[in-house]
This record gives sequence, structure tokens and C-alpha cells, in this order.
Amino acid sequence: MGLGRASAMIAAGTLASRLTGLLRTVVLVIAINSVGRAPDAFAVANALPNSIYQVISAGVLTGVIVPQVVRAAAQKDSGHAFLAKLLTLGALIMGSVTVVATLCAPLLIDLYSNFDSPQQHALAIQFAYWCIPQLFFYGMFALLGEILNARKMFAPYAWAPIVNNFVSIAGFVVFIVLFGQNRSALDGWDDSMVLVLAGTATLGVIAQTVVLTLFWRRAGIPLRLDFRWRGMGLGHMGKLATWTLLTTLIGQAVGIVQSLTITTASGEHASTAASQYAWLVYMLPYSMIILAIGTPYFTRISEHSAAERHSELRADVGQSIRVLGLFTVIAAAAVIAAAVPASRVFSNTPEDASAMAPVLIAYLVSLVPMGVLFVIQRTFYAYGDARTPFIFTIVQGSLVLVLTLVVAASVPAEHLAAAVALAQSVSGIVQTVIATILLRRKIGPLGLGATWWALCRFVLMAIPAGLAGWGVFLVAGGADGWMLQGMLWGALGSALIGATSVLVYIGLLAVFRAPELTVAIDTVRRRRG
Repeated sequence: MGLGRASAMIAAGTLASRLTGLLRTVVLVIAINSVGRAPDAFAVANALPNSIYQVISAGVLTGVIVPQVVRAAAQKDSGHAFLAKLLTLGALIMGSVTVVATLCAPLLIDLYSNFDSPQQHALAIQFAYWCIPQLFFYGMFALLGEILNARKMFAPYAWAPIVNNFVSIAGFVVFIVLFGQNRSALDGWDDSMVLVLAGTATLGVIAQTVVLTLFWRRAGIPLRLDFRWRGMGLGHMGKLATWTLLTTLIGQAVGIVQSLTITTASGEHASTAASQYAWLVYMLPYSMIILAIGTPYFTRISEHSAAERHSELRADVGQSIRVLGLFTVIAAAAVIAAAVPASRVFSNTPEDASAMAPVLIAYLVSLVPMGVLFVIQRTFYAYGDARTPFIFTIVQGSLVLVLTLVVAASVPAEHLAAAVALAQSVSGIVQTVIATILLRRKIGPLGLGATWWALCRFVLMAIPAGLAGWGVFLVAGGADGWMLQGMLWGALGSALIGATSVLVYIGLLAVFRAPELTVAIDTVRRRRG
């Protein structure tokens, strides 16, 4: 499968997944709101399995499994024996970790929250007991999906989360019918409400994993248990996994400090739930652009590395960064311009939207650098180097930690969430710069001069495009206009602002005859074909 077709397939699945995910979040916000003690308690509990899943997905799977599966595919049996052993080992590890984590639910809530209300703390623990079992299914979903990706079967992993979203939407609607909406206060919560809300979230994760298993079987890859792990290269993978685990665990340690800081604002100000919803909006362009386009490139870069085609690898690194930059620059500008109406989609009042918008903008500052980091970091993984990413992640984590502690000591509660998000973005930019320098030292000159100049051109053209979108918001009445009168109006306003920004951006690219515009148009045409 070519890069264009693979990217298009991932983008289509990701778009459908993200759109249904946004609808899922809207229904959840209607049920329990985005600002308040109950939504923050649920947000902390439901984030626990996701946090551990990130360690597995971003660390061990991406950094270790994908390159190993690419190499195993060259074996006589296409790597089927290796995959059976890998799945067995993964299921055993994930099951054990899930059991331990569930038993430690109260300790994990203490670790990730700083709630001043005993009732809120107790509610978060109740949610956690139902949410943490998601961990096993997240882990198996990630393992199966990354193996399929490594074998150039990108569609199932991108499309399966839609099932999760539909199951969750149905369950949250049942919650609203049974218990009403806007249940942001702690009063009135009982075991049945906790079961329906948290149980629904877990059932959705189970459903998406089951669906991916069906796709796996249809792909003709045997799905069986094999406990004969000797000879599958566990020693080599273990060394790589040690560094990737340490890398992602640093991120989780920083996340704990961030969570402890943000939860102190829970109640009247934007806190954990608002930050998660802002992150969800941020992840829409990240997933649609960076993951959809970057994932096929990572597979090809891994192939170049395995075949020692170093010049082709360098060319793909530069090309992937330019392609990602073309889209991420305008995405960041457009969403920043639409930050307030976009936040209104995930809040029940204009005031809550205005509180959430700065958090979203602070995250978006790092969207373009994260596209660059995605490529650079995975190039290290393609070379079997997990130690160097650990080094530049140490720097990033230390900087986030220091900045978060400064924020906690000096920023008022109403601005804590936005300040923590900005600290993360600034640290990510520094991490990207360091990672690029270290990659150049490892494999020699990258030939990225033209790439950096292209990114500068994109930024210069995206600034007036974003201002045009912001002008549309102001003409529509700004904070007092129709775009903040409801969730639907917020969505329509965001679409109008985004469309305006994109059209102006494309117009400027055409006026200045940017060569990348022709490449983008050809890419779209190939995907449509």
C-alpha cells in the first residue's frame, strides 16, 4: 500500500473516530458538565487507564514492537510464530498489571489528585474501580493495532475506536434518561449512577478491542497462545523497552505533578475535565494530520533503516516534516482563532467556554513542533535507539516539572489549567530542538535547510489566515455573539472560522506560488482516486 493511500485510509478512519469521539464528549458534557467536582472526579479516574496505556503505546509498542515486527515479517512464516508469542506475553503482562492497578485504585487516586473534598475523593475512587479494567483492553487493542500497522494494515486500528464511541454515546444517553443532565454537583450520586457512567466507558473500550480482534482474524494471521518465548529476542527487546519505558514513565511522573496542580482548581474553575476536553480538541488535528500522515512514513523509515538505505531515510524525514508542517501550521492557526466557540461545544455555558479556551490555545502552541518531534523520535526508534529519546525526554520532563512548580506557586487558580498547558507546550518545543540536534549527530547532516524554510513560509501565511478567522468571530459578535449561544452554534461557528482561515491560507499559498501547494493538491487527488 502506498503512502498516499495508507495516509488517506488512516485519515478517514481517524476523522470518523474523532468526530464520533467529539459527539461522545458532547453527550458526556450534557450529562455531567465540564466544570465541577463530579466531572473532575470522573476525569481523573477515567484518565488512569489511559495514562498507563500511553506508557505502553507510545513507549514499548511504538519504540520496540513496530521495528521488530517489520524485521520478523521477512521470516519464512511471515512472522506468525513470533506474533503468537508476542501476543501471549502481552496478554499475560497486561492482565497482571490491570489486576494490580485495580486493587491499588485508592492509591492511584491519591497519586493523581489533590481534591479538598472527601466526598469528591470517594466518588473518584468509585469511578476508578470501574474504569481501571479498561487498561487490559487498551493494552491488547494497542498491541494488536500496532502489529497490524507494522504489517501495513492501517485501516482496522484507525476505524475500530468508532465502535467505542457509539457504545459510549448510547450509555451516556441512558445515564441522562435515568438520572438527568448537568450532574456536576456531588449531591445525589449513588452506586447505580457510578455503574452506568463508568461502566459505559469501560464497555466501549472492550467493544473496540473485540472488533479489532475480528479484523485480525480476517487478515489471516493466526490468533493463538504460545508460551515458548525462548528465541524470540526478548533480551534485545528488553533493552529497548527499558529505555522506552523510562522515557514514558518520566512523562507520566510529570503528568502526576500536572494533575495535582490542576485539581486544586476543581469546583469553580477550569480543571481536570476542562483540560481533558481541550486536549481532545487539540488531538483532532494531531490525529488527523500527524498520526495519519506520519504513521505510514514511520513504517517506511523503519524499512529504510533495516535495509540500510540511509539516503532514502533522510529524504523521507525531510519530506514527512514538510508535509506535516503544511497542514499543522494552518490547523493550529484556525483552531486558535476558533478557540472560544470550539470550547463552547464542550461546555454548558459561555462562561465555561471562555475559561476553557485559553487551555486549548496553550496546547495548540506546540502542535507544529510535535509534528517534527513525531518524525525525529521515531527515526531514532527505527535505528533501534531508544536511549537517546530517553535523554531528550529527561530534559523535557525536567523543564515541565520546574515550570509546573513555578505555575503552582505563582498563578491564580482560575488560570492554573492554561498555565500548566503552556508549560507543557514550551517544554515540548525545547525537546524538539534538542531531539533534532541529537539526530543530526547520530546519522549526519539531515539536509533540512529547505524544510525549515518551508515551515517559516507556512507560518507567515498562516498568521493572516488565522487573523481572518478571528475577524469572523468578532463580526459575529465575539463573546456576546451567536457562536456562544449553544453547543450546536459553537460547532457551526468553529466550522465557519476554520473554513475562512483555510481558504485564506490556500489563497496566499497560490499567490506566492508555494511549491508545496501543488504537492498537496496532487496528494489529495491521488487519495480521492
